[in-house]
Formats: sequence, structure tokens, C-alpha cells
Amino acid sequence: MSAPDRPTPEDLRRLLRGVIDPELGSDIVDLGMVRGITVDDDGRATVEIVLTTAGCPLRAQIQRDVRSRIEAVPGITSVALTWGEMTQEEKAGAMAKARFNVSRLPEDTSIAPLTQVILVASGKGGVGKSSVTANLAAALAVRGLKVGVLDADVWGFSIPRMLGVSGRMAGRDEGGKKRIEPIERRLGDGLLRIVSMGFLVENEESALMWRGLMLNRGVQHFLQDVVWGDDLDYLLVDMPPGTGDVQMGVAKTVPRAQVIVVTTPAVAAQKVAIRAVSMARKSYLRVAGVIENMSSFTCEHGDTHALFGSGGGEALATDAGIPLLGQVPIEPAVSAGGDSGEPAVLGEGPAADAFRAIADRVVAEAVPPPELAGCSARMLDAAVAALDAADAPAS
Repeated sequence: MSAPDRPTPEDLRRLLRGVIDPELGSDIVDLGMVRGITVDDDGRATVEIVLTTAGCPLRAQIQRDVRSRIEAVPGITSVALTWGEMTQEEKAGAMAKARFNVSRLPEDTSIAPLTQVILVASGKGGVGKSSVTANLAAALAVRGLKVGVLDADVWGFSIPRMLGVSGRMAGRDEGGKKRIEPIERRLGDGLLRIVSMGFLVENEESALMWRGLMLNRGVQHFLQDVVWGDDLDYLLVDMPPGTGDVQMGVAKTVPRAQVIVVTTPAVAAQKVAIRAVSMARKSYLRVAGVIENMSSFTCEHGDTHALFGSGGGEALATDAGIPLLGQVPIEPAVSAGGDSGEPAVLGEGPAADAFRAIADRVVAEAVPPPELAGCSARMLDAAVAALDAADAPAS
């Protein structure tokens, strides 16, 4: 066969972009798994493939896909595959590329495109992440906003009690698809729409003994099948502590989400919290800021005591290059509000002031709602409304 009729290595490389690594969800060329291709004068193709691990269980499938594509190319008489293992640097590059590709995929959720999604995360438990979520949600709602709250801490659900809501989530049929109705609570002119595993169990003492896949699927249902509503301004997701399966699943399902990290002033907590920042960035999520909870305690005599140390929130913000959105002092009203279902931000006091200030910064700077005044869709809605008003009969 003449050289012009023989496929080149680049021809075969382009063809192998159709071979997808089932685990990483990207093509093997983009991931750097095709290290080399040669085609000799007799049409024999040799392809060197490197795997993330030598014992990769998906090797057989990748082998079948590579062979079937190359063997079908005119001018190829045989295919030989050689195998290797990626270096640590190559593995890191492949994983980063896979995460980037996932972050660019369109979402398959029931969340409106203009809803701002905030993941409230922490590196460890015990820093008051759920308390911060509940108070921030309430502070946004009393501003007249519609705020969704997703309790993604499936094992340690506490949002229903903290926001003073109970009941069972109802389902409805929508075009042949089952949908879940959130539990609602009005706060002034605003509205909370709340979803939690706490609305599905018989009582809040019930232990959920779920493994990673079940946890992921449960949270995924909440993101995809809940009727959040097209008018939702914010969706706050109370994440489980740490950097595990649920965090990766949510990042994959809602790649436009932004992250607020909660820590305490303790240096030990700050060193763990930086991992949550790292995971968010590796998943190509924007980290909007840090909230330092339990920053200090002021006694009745006016003396301030740093019970859990000092400087952790500021140190985390400086190290990560992100803003410190606020510091919430230790105050009995926060714990009492969480127990009674009336978040402290609905009352008065230093903690309430701190939460309101944080909500102001979120709306004004950290995660502002989309500006739609000049949006063509919003202008069209206004024009239709004006026409409808003009056509309405005079009273």
C-alpha cells in the first residue's frame, strides 16, 4: 500500500478520541492515556496505552474499544497493544483533566439556571456548619428572597429542627415523572423551601446506615427531582463534613455551585478546612469565602474570651486567597435557636448582627444574584405584562 493511502499515527489518535474511560468519563487521548502510536509499512499499528493503575479493572473494555476502532480502518492489517502505568504526575494531570471536563458538562438538575447555588462546607464536623447554613438561609429569606435549603448531610441531618419545620415531603406526577415537593416556611416577605432526609424518616432519632453509593444517589434525587421552582434566588446546600463521596457527587452534578467554607478560630480546624478549599478547586468550583464560627465569647461583664483560639478564619482566608465573610461569636442564642427552630438571626444580639452582616456581604459581593435589568428575557416579560395591563378592561 502506498504511503498516501496508509493512515498516519495522527489519524489513529483522532479516532481514539472516541474511546471513553468509563470511570473518568473522558476520552483516553484527552486524558493522556495514549502514549504512542506507530504504523509500519505493512499497515501494522502499535498503540501504547498507559493506565492510572496497572491492575485497572476496565483494561479489557478499553482494549476492546481500541481494537474495534483501529481494526476497522482501511489500510490497517493488524493491531498490537502495549500497556504501561502512568507516573504520579501523569495521574494527577489525568484526574485534573477529568474533573475539568465534568465541570463543563450541562447540569441534569431541577434547579433553575438563575438560582445561585452555595455549598456550605467544612473540613471536619463540630464547627457549626449546619447552624451557619440555617441562619444564613433565614437571613436571606427575611430580606424577601426565596431560598432553598438542601440538607445534604444525610447521616447527620439537623436542618428541619434548626429551621423549625416538620412533616413529610409529598410527591407529585409531572409529565410522567415523579417529583418531590419541599417543605416550606415563610419568613416575612421571603420563603424557605427545605429538603432533608429528616422529612422521610419516622423520627429524627432514626439512624441512616447508608454506604457511599446510596448517599450519592439520595442527594442526587434531591438535586434532580425536587420542585425547587423557577423563582428560587438561592439554594444553600448543607454539606456533610470532609471531602468524600457526597462532596464529589454534588460537585459533578452542580458544577456551577460556589462554596463557602466554615471553620472555627482554632488552628487545627483551619488546617483541616483548607482541604475543603482544595477539593472545591480541584473540582473547578469557585470558593466564595470563609466564615469563622464560634470566634469568641463575651461574658456579662464585657470581657471577651477566645475559648477556641483565635485567627483561624483569617489565616484560612489569607492562605486560600479568599475573603473572610464574617466572624460569628459564641452566644447561647445560637444554640437555643437551633433547638427551638427559631434561628438566632431572627432575634437580636451579637450573633444575629454577625449573621445579618454576612448575608449582606453574600448578596452584595460574594455571591450576588444575577443582574437581570437589561436581560432580553426580563425585558420581554415586562413588555408582555405592559400589554396585558393595557388590554385589561377598566374597572
